[in-house]
Amino acid sequence: MKNLDFLKGNLIAHRGFHNLKEGIPENSLAAFKRAIRNNYVIELDVHLTRDNKIVVFHDYNLKRACGVNKVIESCTYDELLKYNLFNTKHKIPLLSSVLNLVNGKVGLLIETKTINFNGNLERELSKLLDDYNGSFAIQSFNFFSINWFRKHKKKYVVGLLSSDFNKRNISNLRKWIGKTLLMDIILRTDFISYDINALPSSYVQNKRKSKLVLGWTVRNKADYTKGKRYCDNLICENIEKLE
Repeated sequence: MKNLDFLKGNLIAHRGFHNLKEGIPENSLAAFKRAIRNNYVIELDVHLTRDNKIVVFHDYNLKRACGVNKVIESCTYDELLKYNLFNTKHKIPLLSSVLNLVNGKVGLLIETKTINFNGNLERELSKLLDDYNGSFAIQSFNFFSINWFRKHKKKYVVGLLSSDFNKRNISNLRKWIGKTLLMDIILRTDFISYDINALPSSYVQNKRKSKLVLGWTVRNKADYTKGKRYCDNLICENIEKLE
């Protein structure tokens, strides 16, 4: 029986407990340290670099966070070390460094991100997580990534990220598949992580009868109040202003 209790308790800090005004950027070791101090679960994103290093970073491109127009997967880790996050002193961290820092103190919610799925990120990620003693869960929008873990790492806690995708420039079919959580019939995930802006949803509430539902991303009191009604826990920013 998988234990999802760590996802049900304290709030989940989106990309760590960051505050750029205080010099603490998203997905940085400083943001993760702050989350640990406040006992929040940490949500983070991972990519695989060109030299097979797993780094913690949200976007596919470095432009927003580092000011250079480069695809993160095309860079080596040494290249990434040339850049700072949001004009701070902080660098893009390796996942291995994050795991050493967290060391089971709080739970981790890890989103896999890849431009073209080939299983390499999932294989390298598993090598790290198989030796990690803390609580963690994997989530992704990518059906292939989720299916890889369901097939190869049956003991991992795995969840489907989804939304109604109304603001995304994708086909109506893809929007419908996301909105209705249709793929979960095949993937049989352990939890659902759903866009707070697409709630309430009859599809989500139906899933909630049998599995955990997380809401993302809560940034204000109104969404917090709504999320508490329709979800079992929330992935949040500005947490200090919500509780």
